[in-house]
Amino acid sequence: MEKMMQSRNKIMDDISQLMTNAMGVAQGAKDEAETAMKSLMDRWLADRDFVTREEFDAVRAMAQKAREENEALNARLAALEANKD
Repeated sequence: MEKMMQSRNKIMDDISQLMTNAMGVAQGAKDEAETAMKSLMDRWLADRDFVTREEFDAVRAMAQKAREENEALNARLAALEANKD
């Protein structure tokens, strides 16, 4: 009976070790898949010439400044034209 119990414990230990190894392999595969997907997405985005949020905000600020300068120049031109008459 004791021998059968030891054999049963050995089988349970083997199954437990197998499950632990399988979980490790699954986690490794998940990590590798995530890394591959991120790399693929990074390459895809780079190929599309998308800009970062920081680049977009910088260009938007430059456009706003140019718009404000244009409005100021238009107002100055209008004042000069009004004084000319």
